[in-house]
Amino acid sequence: MSEFFSTQNRARFIEQMCQKPLDLLVIGGGITGAGIALDAVTRGMRTGLLEMQDFAAGTSSRSTKLIHGGLRYLKQLEIKLVAETGRERKIVYENGPHITKAEPMLLPLVKDGSLSKWSASLGLAVYDWLAKVPVSERRRMLSVEETKTMEPLLDNSSLIGGAHYYEYRTDDARLTIEVLKEAVDRGGRAVNYMKVIDFLYKDKKIAGVVVEDQLTSDKHEIYAQVIVNATGPWVDTLDVLNDTTKGEKLYLTKGVHIVVAQSRLPIRQALYFDTPDGRMVFAIPRAGKTYIGTTDTPYKGNTAHPHMTNEDLTYLLNAVNHIFPSVQLVASDVESHWVGLRPLIRQTGKGPSEISRKDEIFQYESGLISIAGGKLTGYRKMAERIVNLVAIRLRQKEGRKFTACQTHNLPVSGGNVGGSTGFENFVKEKMQQGVLLGLTAGESEKLVRMYGSNVGQVFSYLQNWKVESAAYGLTPVLFAQLQYALNHEMVVTPADFFIRRTGALYFHIDWVRNWETVVWTYLMNELKWSKEKAIEYRQQMRELIQEAEGDALMKNTK
Repeated sequence: MSEFFSTQNRARFIEQMCQKPLDLLVIGGGITGAGIALDAVTRGMRTGLLEMQDFAAGTSSRSTKLIHGGLRYLKQLEIKLVAETGRERKIVYENGPHITKAEPMLLPLVKDGSLSKWSASLGLAVYDWLAKVPVSERRRMLSVEETKTMEPLLDNSSLIGGAHYYEYRTDDARLTIEVLKEAVDRGGRAVNYMKVIDFLYKDKKIAGVVVEDQLTSDKHEIYAQVIVNATGPWVDTLDVLNDTTKGEKLYLTKGVHIVVAQSRLPIRQALYFDTPDGRMVFAIPRAGKTYIGTTDTPYKGNTAHPHMTNEDLTYLLNAVNHIFPSVQLVASDVESHWVGLRPLIRQTGKGPSEISRKDEIFQYESGLISIAGGKLTGYRKMAERIVNLVAIRLRQKEGRKFTACQTHNLPVSGGNVGGSTGFENFVKEKMQQGVLLGLTAGESEKLVRMYGSNVGQVFSYLQNWKVESAAYGLTPVLFAQLQYALNHEMVVTPADFFIRRTGALYFHIDWVRNWETVVWTYLMNELKWSKEKAIEYRQQMRELIQEAEGDALMKNTK
């Protein structure tokens, strides 16, 4: 086993990447970069990864949190994309059942909607075939009465039937972290808060990067045989740094999701439904909440901090109230929200919802490889295509040969739970261990489902650090999660913990408000922040809470 993916090992990882040239340097710590790093490491490549923010801080923590095949892309005749991502759903699920689960989905069919009974039945049948969906999860067409029974909140007046099928729900940020942890455990190196500020060249070919540590302001030079730009919405920014003659490739669109208490929108299962403007929106229950999204509008602005507008909020509230007229959600019902950006490939004459979600690879004369576009679901195949290219480059340069992709049946960190068929028995067994340590059954189950086969390490912090947790006023569970995040998930700031490691800011914002000061105090002492850093992180967390809540304008919208 390699060194832990620990905050304390961060400086050592930087030093190791600087010591001698890597085979592959990945820039970007979202799901695409993480997938590339894992694929490369498993083929025997000496691999490093740099992320200028926290891992998954961009699009990879702000998606609809679904591993899905993109049913709507059949309309655009994206047959290959639907087939690939549809089949990848099951692979992602089997490689990490603790962070991905099968999600029954109800598709209400309405008069004058985007799908008729015939087109929905045909589309879902094609979807089942392309994605090789198992018999137990194939689509089932429903009558009006059956649809209404499955979801009584639906509007009766326009309902003409429904369809029941399956997608997969995930925690996008934790999926990214688990993939990265597996890559690091296998010898890769990954460091957050490292911003690439320049490229280094030898004989006009790219040979390395100058990187600035965002925590210390120190600058380092890291060299690699091949460098890949997998920075999502920032791909153009880095590509222009490499070649100023190239125009913009990306078309950024904004996706907003809002979260309400499940008591305000008590749907019985996830739904995918028509909106008045002809688009479709998801409503998905999770952890006592229901989240609704997404919008799809052009975006220009701050890439790191996209904001919800009054129009975004009104659009989603109207979409819900149109299909569930008895609910009548208002802005004050919204407990939190998040905004993500889609780095789509520009296509002349096409609007946001018409642009292909396919990934595209760009190769420059300097040797830089960039990848953009794509979907969360297809991260593993995107990584495979990139690493295949890297393998060809290394063979040409050094005569080295590498195996084919190894990640098809490779559990990510925490995923050694016996696959999807063995996961529930694993949960029962580990729950009992947690209860014996003094946890309630609910607390124990939550930890097991979050950390999978890594839960034993989390439990060890419960058992061995009771005095210290009490001294800080932390609950045993919170202390154990913090210790695990520090020692195994390279947490640097409170935001890293509350957003990317737990998802709590979006789904348990009251809990975050209650504990943010205590967590800040503990991390400040544990990581020995300077006074300036302590003030910065305190202010950052409070601004992020306000941002997630929405500003006064949003709260006053009716």
